[in-house]
Amino acid sequence: MRPSEGWYPEWEQYIQILHDNVIPSLGCTEPISTAYATALAVELLSEQPDQIQVYVSGNLMKNGMGVGVPGTGMVGLPIAAAVGAIGGNPEAGLEVLKDITLEHVSQAKAMIDSGQVNVQIKDVPEVLYSEVLVSKGESIARVIIKDHHTQVVLKELNGKAVFSAQSKNDDSQKESATSGLSVASIYEFATQAPYDRIRFILDAACLNQTISAEGLNGSYGLKVGKTLKQNISQGLLSEDLITLAMMRSSAASDARMDGAMLPAMSNSGSGNQGIAATMPVVAVADHLGSGEEKLARALILSHLIAIYIKTHLDTLSAMCGATTAGTGASCGITWLLGGQLEQVECAIFNMVGDIAGIFCDGAKACCSMKVSTSAGAAVKASLMAINNIRVSGQEGIIAGCVEETIDNLGLLGNQGMRETDRMILKIMTSKSV
Repeated sequence: MRPSEGWYPEWEQYIQILHDNVIPSLGCTEPISTAYATALAVELLSEQPDQIQVYVSGNLMKNGMGVGVPGTGMVGLPIAAAVGAIGGNPEAGLEVLKDITLEHVSQAKAMIDSGQVNVQIKDVPEVLYSEVLVSKGESIARVIIKDHHTQVVLKELNGKAVFSAQSKNDDSQKESATSGLSVASIYEFATQAPYDRIRFILDAACLNQTISAEGLNGSYGLKVGKTLKQNISQGLLSEDLITLAMMRSSAASDARMDGAMLPAMSNSGSGNQGIAATMPVVAVADHLGSGEEKLARALILSHLIAIYIKTHLDTLSAMCGATTAGTGASCGITWLLGGQLEQVECAIFNMVGDIAGIFCDGAKACCSMKVSTSAGAAVKASLMAINNIRVSGQEGIIAGCVEETIDNLGLLGNQGMRETDRMILKIMTSKSV
């Protein structure tokens, strides 16, 4: 029986999960994680270093070597580490570079040009690992982050640990953090929780709409969103739900991946996942004229489903995170279009049947194409779902129930695509250009 105030005690957990996983991030979170580690190390050193040595996991290298670093006009981990050391704000977490200046960038480039910054892959079991050593004369500081983008497990000055902690990433801890979650329980929370307790999620719409507008008005990356907008004005495309969702989502990713100095609201440690879980829902809500409360409930459904699916996958995976976040968006869109729990589950079946297995070959400008693909698929899956059309349990990795289908997706991403992940990194690091 529901308590008289209309609030289940376990819903506090859902609120905390959202606050922990839906947070602002300036720039792609892998190089930003390294910049954050470097800023912390310099803070510990208490002076500007003359050498920076960075060791990262293969997956972090994959997601950091080709993506724009905010405010620098450059891509890659060396500039992230250098500008983090010189102008990074260690108190700002994933917005560590929010205060950098042109002078900071100039000094960082000079450090790189003089060979003072070195980045290498380290053979470690963690998929997300960043170890930074900064030195000045005989003094050296070391910081290690692993498993989560801002999870510091070691701070060390001149060989002496000043802080150490266990990583919170084992399976039992992950299960504990999301215990009780299911598609059905998330749907109930999103649609029935008091509005004043969940309206905070509208911050995601505000933040990601701002960076989307920047992508549409500027010239960032591959200009996927801007190209779609131009083709609408030329009459080659119409302003239908699919095109609008693709345009507004990819524009935000265009700007983010090319280093725009604007934060995105992230999901599960990824700005692109936050964009993919937000902007398709916002586009559909705007088109339908939905009010703020309906948008908030749809965004809660989208973001929490995206987080729930992502807990079945490694933090950094060979499977593109925009597809799992897009699945959350499809759930939110389905509800906006009048669907109930049964139709929301149909949307998940359809998304997994459509775009599961799109691989991640690192963070880069063309990620906006995958974001647009996921956004378009989200609308398509929703339109099918509200007509009770779904991929059946006899097809591919789809099972008879939605929870088993999500489990199967996790198996595919974590176990089935491990060799894919290794081969992608091998190809990326062996290219001559």
